[in-house]
Amino acid sequence: MKFLRYGDAGAEKPGALAADGTIRDLSGRIADIDAATIADGSLAALSGIDLTALPVVPDGVRIGPPLARTGNFIAIGLNYADHAEETGAAIPAEPILFNKAPSCVVGPNDDVILPPGSEKSDWEVELAFVIGKRASYIERSDALSHIAGYMICNDVSERAYQLERGGQWMKGKCCPTFGPLGPWLVTPDEIADPQDLSLWLEVNGERVQNGSTRTMIFPVDEIVAYLSRFMVLEPGDVVTTGTPPGVGLGMNPPRFLKRGDTMRLGIDGLGVQAQSVR
Repeated sequence: MKFLRYGDAGAEKPGALAADGTIRDLSGRIADIDAATIADGSLAALSGIDLTALPVVPDGVRIGPPLARTGNFIAIGLNYADHAEETGAAIPAEPILFNKAPSCVVGPNDDVILPPGSEKSDWEVELAFVIGKRASYIERSDALSHIAGYMICNDVSERAYQLERGGQWMKGKCCPTFGPLGPWLVTPDEIADPQDLSLWLEVNGERVQNGSTRTMIFPVDEIVAYLSRFMVLEPGDVVTTGTPPGVGLGMNPPRFLKRGDTMRLGIDGLGVQAQSVR
């Protein structure tokens, strides 16, 4: 299924995308799409529901982030060999981990707001997933069973904050609106192989990123098992898995976002995002 949340920011309701492309209201079946409904099985119990029997949501409604109250928001850095090469970084021997603040999460089509003084904000299309059941010291062979669903993340990054001001990368990753998620949370049964998905991003209509999850250094199952050795993963935690080449930092000369720019990005089976920069 393709779950989503719709409505004004802070007042979203749960929904699902029907086969005919309409959004159907799930608020009569579940309170929200969050850690609680994932953990207690309420979301999974909807897998056989007849969506055509549910109310249709009017066209043009705002789509919010597909998960309410994100828990941990964990990111994997330099996870595509060709992206590491374009930025002049060495291929990591183990996954590089950093945090994004849950407060940076916005809907897939909400505006991205540059922080005051920003001159090096950048784009990153990424495959993200949501943890569906508690994971601690698990084996890689069991890792995918701990995932509730997949979605798109734009890991917006302020490179000067990230790389030029000392300390950890998270300083450039956590500004408000720097974590668009969605439009959908797609259940694993609809994703045959998370390591065979095309992903792309356009800036002002120009295709700048065009990659595949096949070139990940550390695949999704390895990431889940690896993380579970350093922390307990809980339902509602979000992990975003790195970006392919084509970011502004890697261009010659580098190119960064400015007011009035637009971004459009997508991943096979997971939909499309579109943001304006202000």
